[in-house]
Amino acid sequence: MVLSNTRTSQRGAPALFARQRQLLALLDALGGAAENRDFQKLLFLYCQEPDSGSPYEFVPYKYGAFSFTSYADRRKLIERGLLADDEQHWRLTGEGRRAAGWTQDLQLSAFTRRLHGLRGDALVAETYRRFPYYATRSEIAERVLRGDVAALERIAAARPVKKPAAVSTIGYEGRTLESYLNELLRSGVTLLCDVRRNPISRKYGFSKSTLAKGCEGVGIHYEHLPELGIASEQRQSLESQEDYDALFAEYERKSLPKQTEALTKIADWVRSGKRVVLTCYELLPQQCHRHCVAEALESRFGKEFAAKHL
Repeated sequence: MVLSNTRTSQRGAPALFARQRQLLALLDALGGAAENRDFQKLLFLYCQEPDSGSPYEFVPYKYGAFSFTSYADRRKLIERGLLADDEQHWRLTGEGRRAAGWTQDLQLSAFTRRLHGLRGDALVAETYRRFPYYATRSEIAERVLRGDVAALERIAAARPVKKPAAVSTIGYEGRTLESYLNELLRSGVTLLCDVRRNPISRKYGFSKSTLAKGCEGVGIHYEHLPELGIASEQRQSLESQEDYDALFAEYERKSLPKQTEALTKIADWVRSGKRVVLTCYELLPQQCHRHCVAEALESRFGKEFAAKHL
């Protein structure tokens, strides 16, 4: 069953995002409770089902596939009294069971029956064998796959290849935190440089503390250089590419020439072997000042600093 991630409500049911309803329904189909690691792996496997709608995305983490967004939803569902505040388990409350009952999904029921009894290390090993990329940062792969040389070799082959030092840029518009981090990992990024003046976002995962934690969790160092940002009031009423171009021309003329120290810091990171990505909000680089920063790096320090836009 494919559900959108818009917030929905039926008469008598709490208003929830569709993905949150699926999360509650999965937990209900599992009997109302599951240990943390088991539930994360079962949620991951369910999201790989052809008709699940993939409500959550995942990154390779220390125990395998992990969704930051699912844990953010967990906190919200606890606040709303739909999940119990239990550090070791995902557990429905009575109100959560009633909310889960509003979602009828035969595919989900079939999924839970098929995986009945598969828990603990055996469940983790199943996810690693089927989806080796998500085990590439696992701290327990050698233990749970002991003796399975073929599976361990597939995990090794799935690890992103280490790439030479370079500069690139990326915007998070239209991306989830997980898809964004996977793009960085597959591109070999080792250092994320946030060039927003004010690193706050209404979009989950992209305010400074959450983004920094997410990056560090997958082995990417986070740095923030607010002096390279543009004040939010200057970004108001941008309606055409000409408006963007005029703003960036002023930025290049008045602001960037004063930022020698910040630009040198980025260049030094690259010279030390870091693969650096500059980030801000806009998806298109020509609508974001990060392309001005990238061009200034190339102009000041040479062609080896020419940036690729992810």
